[in-house]
Amino acid sequence: MITANGIVKSFGAAHVLRGLDLAIGKGSIYGLAGRSGAGKSTLLRCINGLEGYDRGSLIVDGTDVKTLGRREMMAFRKNIGMIFQQFSLLERLNVYDNVALPLRCWKYGARTIDARVRDLLEIVGIPEKIKQRPREFSGGQKQRVAIARALTMDPHILLCDEATSALDPKTSQAIMNLLKEINSSMGITIVVVTHQMSVIRGLCKEIAILENGRIAASGPVGDVFREQPRALKNLMGEDSARVSRTLERAATMLLPDTVTGLFISRMAEELGVEVTIKGSNPHVPGFVVAVPGEVRRDVEGYLSARGVRWRSLAGKDRGSSYEDGYKERIRAVNADML
Repeated sequence: MITANGIVKSFGAAHVLRGLDLAIGKGSIYGLAGRSGAGKSTLLRCINGLEGYDRGSLIVDGTDVKTLGRREMMAFRKNIGMIFQQFSLLERLNVYDNVALPLRCWKYGARTIDARVRDLLEIVGIPEKIKQRPREFSGGQKQRVAIARALTMDPHILLCDEATSALDPKTSQAIMNLLKEINSSMGITIVVVTHQMSVIRGLCKEIAILENGRIAASGPVGDVFREQPRALKNLMGEDSARVSRTLERAATMLLPDTVTGLFISRMAEELGVEVTIKGSNPHVPGFVVAVPGEVRRDVEGYLSARGVRWRSLAGKDRGSSYEDGYKERIRAVNADML
């Protein structure tokens, strides 16, 4: 989906990207992490063509970005949605008009616009806010509007530039769950620029850590956290053993596949807890979530009060819900749920 080879980008004497290589597969949720100035946001702007680069090649969705002329670039950007840390909504417009804006710019018909806007507001969970203005909203509600607007052109790729940094932890978790639901249901490739480890662990499937304009470490999130390369330790600024202990304290639960991402988002918001969707398996109905061990009973009570059947899974959370016998344990507990 996205392949960068030897990308070099400078701003005058400042060298931002220094021969960067990167490969992001279709349908992934890929995290770009690194300290300020590492080149994360510059790389993101190169991907959507807002920033040129000096040398190298960048193939996005089968297109060599550097070869595009002005008209071709406009068409190329239709397939790339973007959400920002500060939402970038137009305060003078209501929710409907904010979401409809890209469609109107491309001169879509009124019926198409109306159907698309209403559908997207259902997807992001705020259909009742359709006539309100952004100034009346919380940060999380504003970001939901921004996500809906980014999806209006049915993009193949969604770029998120520190999209949760301006939000409190509870709201941030709800937005992460929404993005995972969008990735799963729509198959959109999501690229996330962040410096927050909670976002990397809770949202991304793969990660690349940038240092001095290059990829210092990359791979599946679970593998990177288990291997704890120097780049990860440098970024976190804390002892890696403490990270491992935090992951081990997570409680994993099997939920039926009738539970929606929106339900999970609301549970996270109402309880003020971090809920990580670990994944599913085509051979096993349902999916696995992880919650901090200390709030496990609160989550269990919430589920039971709403008639949701669940089962706890034994064993440590090691980054993949189906490693080391998890598949067999899930089959066993799932049989009890049916």
